[in-house]
Amino acid sequence: MAQFFSKRHLKIAEQIIIVIFFAVLIPMTVSGIIISNINQQSNRAQLRSAAVMIANIVSEEVDVFVHSINNELEQIIVTLEYYKSRGQEQKYLDTIIKNLPFYTELTVVSEKDLEKYKIYSLQDDYAVFDRKMKDGRYLVAVLNMENLKTNLFKTLTDDKRQIYVIVDNDLVASSNYTKEGYEKSLSELPEKLNVDRATIYGDTKNQPLVYLKKSEPEVTIIVNTTEAVTKHAIDYNRNKIVLSILVTIFTVFFVVGLYTYYLYINIRQLFKAIIAISKGNYERRIRLLTNIFTPFELIFLGNEFNRMVNQIHKSYIQLKKKNKELKQVNEFRSNMVDTVSHEFRTPLTSILGYTTRLLRQDIQIDDETRQKSLKVIKKQSERLKRMIEDLLVIPDIEGARLNVNIVPVPVNTIIENSIMLVRNDTNKEIVNNLENCNTDILADTDRIEQVFVNLIENAIKYSKDESQIILDYEIQEKNLVISVKNEYDVIPREKLKTLFDKFTRVDDSTTRTTRGTGLGLFIVKGLVEAMNGKIRLYSNEECGFCVKVFMPLADLS
Repeated sequence: MAQFFSKRHLKIAEQIIIVIFFAVLIPMTVSGIIISNINQQSNRAQLRSAAVMIANIVSEEVDVFVHSINNELEQIIVTLEYYKSRGQEQKYLDTIIKNLPFYTELTVVSEKDLEKYKIYSLQDDYAVFDRKMKDGRYLVAVLNMENLKTNLFKTLTDDKRQIYVIVDNDLVASSNYTKEGYEKSLSELPEKLNVDRATIYGDTKNQPLVYLKKSEPEVTIIVNTTEAVTKHAIDYNRNKIVLSILVTIFTVFFVVGLYTYYLYINIRQLFKAIIAISKGNYERRIRLLTNIFTPFELIFLGNEFNRMVNQIHKSYIQLKKKNKELKQVNEFRSNMVDTVSHEFRTPLTSILGYTTRLLRQDIQIDDETRQKSLKVIKKQSERLKRMIEDLLVIPDIEGARLNVNIVPVPVNTIIENSIMLVRNDTNKEIVNNLENCNTDILADTDRIEQVFVNLIENAIKYSKDESQIILDYEIQEKNLVISVKNEYDVIPREKLKTLFDKFTRVDDSTTRTTRGTGLGLFIVKGLVEAMNGKIRLYSNEECGFCVKVFMPLADLS
């Protein structure tokens, strides 16, 4: 049967049959069995067994109490043998009474004087225990019966049955005592009692009486099941019957309702998916609640529908992807044309202007002016070369095809060369704290120089007037951390995260005061990571704007 259900989902007709079987027939059958069993056996058996158990519990408590007292008296007798005078003996016994308050009196008497202690009435809450000593005298202990009562019934405080403990026809202890109940228990007690066995007696079936006559000590224990206890037990079992019927009814409604609910939910999912597809939402799928309540027909229909939608959605995604790629290419081309035409215009204008000046024949140019013009042409040519190199390296970075030659490189030399290549037409001071850093890093010489040229140029562009550009370093484990700091307003964290993207600048189009392609940090990040390094950006009140480059050390011995 289980294998049959595991291999396929049931059809609606099959499921309705199974639902009726499990929701109606089985619960009703079980409820009938429970009701019959409870009516015939539960009340009587429970009350009889409980009464016998309580009698045995009280009997065990009596045995424990008597055994404990006898052991204590035996120990006292052994100790008394070491005392030589009556005064020492009594002093010792007085000490025991002081430490064990349930002893009312402890004394040593002769056999002649023993009889007077028998006059203690057990109904006056006292009991007398005696033990014969080796010299013929008797150790007599008078106990307060309140202690006995406390120990006998300490585990039965919540039970409402009447319990009576009788010694020599005298009631010595009781629980839930009533005169009527006590007299009834005694009147129905058989003339001949079984010894050391709990026995049920009495004429009322649902109110069993139990007696237990003990031979050692000679004690009779009676347990009376009162009408209130019987009524409570009957009500409890009646509640169980009512509860079982309610559970049966609830099960029927719950199972049928659950089946109907799942069926409705799944059919509704089908309608929603069809409507969504008709409105152009090709990402919508049918998500059925698949369990034993889900019909086979709905699962088959849902799977086929989702398969069809998947094919439509794949085609739609491919079309969107192609459109997006085309849009990105157009945007990149537009940005590239705008950026290149704007950024290349300045160095080309300078080169053209100074070249035209040098070629003029109508003016006399002295050597100093000629050298100055040639230096400007050279510097602008180098700037133009660096921008071209930046543009050429972008495809390699994006395609992860960047070739680098990793060798040990002296970091102080790289920084000095980078500073020399940077255009610094401002009054901003570059503080190089790496002049005395005689540490080699693993990097590509040309690429690492390109990195720091870009970083220093950025620091000059985006720093406050008459501020310092500080280059510093520190060693962290296996890396040399080189930092480039400049004074700048704090950049929000959201903006800071985007500075590594292409064509992203710190200043937007409305506040732009510097020139640049917006490719510097994108290129720097790609070059550093290609050389197994890392780069981090920081901006706060303390440092303004700081770039940290983590490069592996060459000498790790």
